[in-house]
Amino acid sequence: MKKIILVVMIILISGCSSVRVVDSWKNETVLFFKPQKLLVLGVTQNLTARKIFEESLKEEFVSRNINAYESTMIFDESFTDSKKTEEEVNTMIKDLSEKGFDAVIITAVKGVDERRSYDRGYYTVGYSWTRFGGYYYRFQDVYYNPGYYDDYKVYHVETSIYNINEDDNKSLVWVGALDIVDPQGITTTVNEYVNAIIATLERERVITRL
Repeated sequence: MKKIILVVMIILISGCSSVRVVDSWKNETVLFFKPQKLLVLGVTQNLTARKIFEESLKEEFVSRNINAYESTMIFDESFTDSKKTEEEVNTMIKDLSEKGFDAVIITAVKGVDERRSYDRGYYTVGYSWTRFGGYYYRFQDVYYNPGYYDDYKVYHVETSIYNINEDDNKSLVWVGALDIVDPQGITTTVNEYVNAIIATLERERVITRL
């Protein structure tokens, strides 16, 4: 399980987005989660998006007295340039432990759906059709707005918290599945996603509420 800790991808692209929490799970055997040093990890080829995401999530943990660090402060910019072997991943985990890290929060995109919605046409409100004039113009463009199709994407994203100093049955502390519907702006999407994650972690008492 630990070998997937650092194999992470978060896709952050460019409008308004909608983030929905689909499901979540908490390891009930973990009675108290208070990491000494938490690594916030979001991997993307877009370094700007990576920095925005990690900094935003880190600040939320720091404000709750959790010692958190961005992965950009630990790994170099080429961290995501190539796949890592199992041996390399295990070496990285060992290095993190030697640096005092005991927990990692990661985010991964599990899949992307292409979807299409149809907005039916409608008549402009405010006109009376009880008179001949209104009825005559009913099907003309001055009254009618035609329908249209809207294509968009839904990103299925998963965020997990691992205790890297525990055995496998206690390693996974919490996991949440979220959908990002039609993401548009990096900053807006990151803020909405981070807010959804923090609210869920507080509600499920993984972290303390402010």
